[in-house]
Amino acid sequence: MADAADNDHAYRVLAAAFDASFYRLAYPDVAQQGGEPLRHYVDAGWRELRDPAPWFSSKAYLEANPDVAGSDPFHHYLEQGWREGRAIAASAYALDYVWLKRDAGHATAWRFDPPRPRPSVAATAPPAGPSLDEARAMIAPEFDADYYLWANSDVADLGLDPLEHYLTNGWREGRNPNLAFSARDYLELNPDVGAAGLNPFFHWLAAGRAEGRTPGYDLGFRHQVISGLESMEKRLATAAQRAAKVERDPASALEAALATRRSVRGDLHITFSHDDYTANVGGVQLCLQREDAAMGALGRDHLHLFPATHWPIVRPAGAVGALGVLLNGAPVGVFDADTIAAALKPAPTGAQTSFAIHNMLGHQPDEVVAILRAAGLSKGFLWLHDFTSLCAGYHLMRNEVADCAAPPADSPACHLCVFGAQRAWHVAAHAALFRALDLTVAAPSQSVYDLWRARTTAPVDQPYVIAPLARLVPRAAPKRALRHGPLRVAFLGMPSPHKGWPAFQALAERFSGDPRYEFWHLASRPVKAARLAFQEVAVTLETPRAMLDALETLQIDVAVLWSLCRETFSYTAHEAVAAGVAILTRPDSGNIAAFVAEGGHGRVLSDESQLTALFESGEVLALARGQRSPQHADLAMSALTADLLEDA
Repeated sequence: MADAADNDHAYRVLAAAFDASFYRLAYPDVAQQGGEPLRHYVDAGWRELRDPAPWFSSKAYLEANPDVAGSDPFHHYLEQGWREGRAIAASAYALDYVWLKRDAGHATAWRFDPPRPRPSVAATAPPAGPSLDEARAMIAPEFDADYYLWANSDVADLGLDPLEHYLTNGWREGRNPNLAFSARDYLELNPDVGAAGLNPFFHWLAAGRAEGRTPGYDLGFRHQVISGLESMEKRLATAAQRAAKVERDPASALEAALATRRSVRGDLHITFSHDDYTANVGGVQLCLQREDAAMGALGRDHLHLFPATHWPIVRPAGAVGALGVLLNGAPVGVFDADTIAAALKPAPTGAQTSFAIHNMLGHQPDEVVAILRAAGLSKGFLWLHDFTSLCAGYHLMRNEVADCAAPPADSPACHLCVFGAQRAWHVAAHAALFRALDLTVAAPSQSVYDLWRARTTAPVDQPYVIAPLARLVPRAAPKRALRHGPLRVAFLGMPSPHKGWPAFQALAERFSGDPRYEFWHLASRPVKAARLAFQEVAVTLETPRAMLDALETLQIDVAVLWSLCRETFSYTAHEAVAAGVAILTRPDSGNIAAFVAEGGHGRVLSDESQLTALFESGEVLALARGQRSPQHADLAMSALTADLLEDA
């Protein structure tokens, strides 16, 4: 019908499925007007292509169904579209629709559950109790043992047969038989299956698939991330519980260590970060290893301070937490901040002293300032390895899936985000540092500084320096016979969602049988569920060329660096280009996108659909080594603060 406002029945149909909470959050102007959301939708919203629920896109429905033009698309779908099997798409605002259940104290994500009839289990389902042999015969051909062991480490650790465990216990515990099937989703979409006490995967194979039931919510990996979000309140409670259990070492242990410093004249460099760089792996940790080595070459002692237990944000005022201490890369112990401050003394006249704040997660600004003042320090550096100084969500990803570019803290976007409530504290904590200390901001790339400068509350004249963590030094390509065969496409490093691993994995799965392509993963550990070639690569202070050498040896053609967050600096991008590898990336990948665009090192693609189309058409084959004859390079690595001190 053209206008549901004139029809009471139509209005009731809409009211049963309309999501007023979503409508208010998606369209703040409606909330500001104070009107009733459904009335607004009926009177004007559907004509303006506004979405009535997170699972329904008005624009997509009308584009897919031109015969519905001129009518309310949502009403059409509810009255007849679903019966005709017409497809629907989620709203563009769906991934932002996360709210807090204040009474339960945790974040709850919207679920994709459009209204549609459920076939009666009695009419079509197999018997409620298939024998073990019947279940095994049905499930075994589509059961993924490698995935099951990867996803359930307890089963792997006990050495159990994965299929037998799933058949006897796993399905009752909500475990999934393969990557494509979600037991939780299937039971939520089909409550009749749960009510009958059936193994959901067995039901889907025996009956549900033929009935058109889906094996899970088809909303992509971003929705999976959101559905697993944990509220900051719960994360902070967990952090506080961990911190409360930490035992402190006696002050004498710290005093004894400081008495054995290598610098005779008292040269000292103090650093702060979020963890122990000698015990953990990552970009910031590698940076601190290089800085430590450089300070040793300068003859300075290096005192590193980090939270003894993990904190997801700058430690709140009043929250108790101890600090771990390293001296020249060796562990000293765990102490309270005031114990550390009491053990430090201002350096003797003529001594060379400095400090650098690499990350404030788990630290308190007052404690940092007190420690530095005890050592007679006030002038130092604040590194922008991430965006901790702008938000508790230090990747600037709304709900850990979508780039947000740090909008105003009072914006609706921040209210929708799990990090929104803690953002003000992060900004205030860093503002306190800028007031108390003489800081120079060190940005590893121009793109990160530009965004930080546009969003920070730091003084407009805050001194800064652009200090890349590595630079390319052209060299001759290695003498090696050109490899013929499929295009080799690789993912480099940690297979995490915010690095874009799910997008790469989906790409590899889609084209796994395509003779034009060969997919690789280069990292320290393989993903057991991934069916692609793997090469172990571990970049350390002792093996800085490990990734570069592996890329050249394997003659990788293309690296998919699909980071969802704004990378402040990407070692992997520089390693790839140095090895002659072309890069495919996204516009919101920060330093990666800027590096690729400025140097012509590959392609910056708008989204996953464009990425898939590039491989579907074969256009990506133009990025093969044989086609490009790429320039190779060495990487000159920065010593970070040591380089800045030398330049000064």
